[in-house]
Amino acid sequence: MGFQLWHGTEIVALDVEGSGAQDRGTEAILEVAIVPLAHGRPDLGQAFTSLVNPGRPIPQRPWLSPGLTNAVLADAPPLEQIAPRLLELVEGRWVVGHNINVDWRLLSRYLPTLCPAGLLDTLLLARALDFPECSLSALVDSLRLHETMQAAAGGSQPHRAYWDTVATAHLLPELISRRWPVKPPTFESLRLAAGVALPTGTADQPDLFG
Repeated sequence: MGFQLWHGTEIVALDVEGSGAQDRGTEAILEVAIVPLAHGRPDLGQAFTSLVNPGRPIPQRPWLSPGLTNAVLADAPPLEQIAPRLLELVEGRWVVGHNINVDWRLLSRYLPTLCPAGLLDTLLLARALDFPECSLSALVDSLRLHETMQAAAGGSQPHRAYWDTVATAHLLPELISRRWPVKPPTFESLRLAAGVALPTGTADQPDLFG
């Protein structure tokens, strides 16, 4: 893989919305989205997104993602129902996210048998390029991706899993083109710049594949 260009590698963008870090080990997954990249561009035709029924009431905290109410989540599938699809999309592929450790720690806590090839973080690339503000919304502003996002995720909004995942999938090639303006990097170069170690989930959650 050392000489393979980055866009020749199987990569999927991922975002997970949870009930909040203040729940610590009992934080629930409320929504998940995955967007594969094909030749370095988002393949929205193969995207997957789903609300997740947490199996318990979730307090309506001010910072909770908009629209994730108990009434809506009650009609959503439980995580074990969508787990096979997540496995199909993630297994053996590189997973990219914005501050990916947060999403991966939560997802792998409930699905510890998910085994990606590794993790990439667009936040690391953005910080290396010295953007003044590195949140997803701010980067969409800085890179003038508003029209792109309206066309790709106009029915969603920031801090929802689908919008954030689509934004990350568009952000990755934009950041790469600025980090390596002359020619596309090898995947190994991208891994060295944006790769993060796979964290492990906690042992106090069930393995839904077990």
